[in-house]
Amino acid sequence: MMKQKILFLDIDGTILLPDDSIQDSTKEAIKQVKEKGIEVFLATGRPLHEIMDIGEELRIQSFIGYNGAYAIHQGQDVFSEPMDSKMIQFFIDTAEENDHELIMYTNSKNVYTGMDSANTKTFIEHFHLKHNVHYESMYIADILGVTVINLGVNDVDLYEQYSGIHLSPVNIDGFRDHAFDVIQEKVNKGFAVQTILDLLKFNKEEAIAFGDGINDKEMLQLVGESFAMGNAHPDLFTYAKHKTTAVTDSGIYNGLKSLGLLE
Repeated sequence: MMKQKILFLDIDGTILLPDDSIQDSTKEAIKQVKEKGIEVFLATGRPLHEIMDIGEELRIQSFIGYNGAYAIHQGQDVFSEPMDSKMIQFFIDTAEENDHELIMYTNSKNVYTGMDSANTKTFIEHFHLKHNVHYESMYIADILGVTVINLGVNDVDLYEQYSGIHLSPVNIDGFRDHAFDVIQEKVNKGFAVQTILDLLKFNKEEAIAFGDGINDKEMLQLVGESFAMGNAHPDLFTYAKHKTTAVTDSGIYNGLKSLGLLE
């Protein structure tokens, strides 16, 4: 009997190619596991209001977004864990003092401390962010995730002074050196995966996950079969049980095939 019952897939660098397309092999792999009755979740740092088109293309209705702060199962909200307002204010103050810019995500908006830098404009364009507004204090209690833009070599420490968080580089060409997601120790992709497993009454041995970035490490540690993509951040491989091929070389398909899940 097949023991795997649920699959968690990161998006950028795992499903999406550098040109934002999806390989046919990836679509076929997802189709086949779904036909076998395996639940499929997209698990991303992105805001969910910006990825529904990807879900529609892959016929997936279950999501973990904002690096684990919000989840939907089959179109129904499961949980929402906004970030602490004091922490958000610390990030805002630190960014202002150091000429950085923040992109903060609510469940419907991308909220910016500034949109003027070339790096931020490129980020908006690359990730096709459409629901964009300037920061106002009314948003502070609703922030589910944060990306910090325009950091220099030694600037990560400025934010990691705040206890209970670390910064994870956005593992996409052109962004690794200056764009970082804020990852919480208590609310991250691993937290979300465990919450989903508990909800659906699955154990970790029944779960599979694929990822490529440091923000995926907690998720990979919480499942029975974990795969780091061939293009993954070098530091991620130690957290994964398996290494598959790159996103440009049918990484998801090859990984699932190695488990005997594909024909």
